Amino acid sequence: MTDSQLFEDTFTVTSLSSSKYDRVSRIFGTSSSSADTSFTLDVNTELYPCSVGDTVQVVLASTLALDGSKDDGKGWREVGRGEASLADLFDYVCHGKIYRFEEGEGENM
Repeated sequence: MTDSQLFEDTFTVTSLSSSKYDRVSRIFGTSSSSADTSFTLDVNTELYPCSVGDTVQVVLASTLALDGSKDDGKGWREVGRGEASLADLFDYVCHGKIYRFEEGEGENM
């Protein structure tokens, strides 16, 4: 994990819900390394199909630059041609602001 990577873990998809949006499913998963960690994520399943039981690697990063430098307001599509980024290492990338997160209490964060 580099300095720009704030969180990294592998999750197993436990359930899917496709009822709210076309082409997007809300997937739910639990950590492969800690039963206390779970996630909920909306994924364009037309681009990245998911099924219950699949494993998904999740990385939260402050920048897509491999050297950890700031993005200076550039989006992931504005990276120069031939310029490598963290996005190159993954099949599916979400870029932007986190809409909502829930903090737990005590050891549950």
